Amino acid sequence: MIDDGRPLFQQIAEQIEGSIIDGSLPEDGQVPSTNELAAFHRINPATAAKGLNQLVGEGLLYKKRGIGMFVTVGARDALRFRRREAFARQYIEPLVMEADRLQISLDELKSMLDDRKADR
Repeated sequence: MIDDGRPLFQQIAEQIEGSIIDGSLPEDGQVPSTNELAAFHRINPATAAKGLNQLVGEGLLYKKRGIGMFVTVGARDALRFRRREAFARQYIEPLVMEADRLQISLDELKSMLDDRKADR
C-alpha cells in the first residue's frame, strides 16, 4: 500500500480511514501509535504523525494526552458519507451523463446494474 507515489502521510491517513470504515478500528478504539506505524511501514515517525494529525484535524481521531489517539465516535459514519459523496462524483455522475448521451433510460440503467451485480 505504501508505494504509489502519493505522499506517505496521506497513505497512512487513508489506511487508518479504511480500518475505521471496515470496523477493524472501532469508534473509541485506540489507533496504532506513531512509532508503531513508523516501524511497520519503515518510515520516519514524523511522517506517520503527520498522517495521524491530519485525521485529528478532520475530527476523525482525538488525542488522550499520555495515552494515545482514538477513533472519534461518529467517525465511521462521517467517512462513509464522505466516501459515498466521492463515489457519486467519480462514478455515478459520469455514468448518468453517458447513459443520457446513449439514451439509456433509468429503468434500463438499473437493470444493467442489477445484471452486473447478479454476475458477481
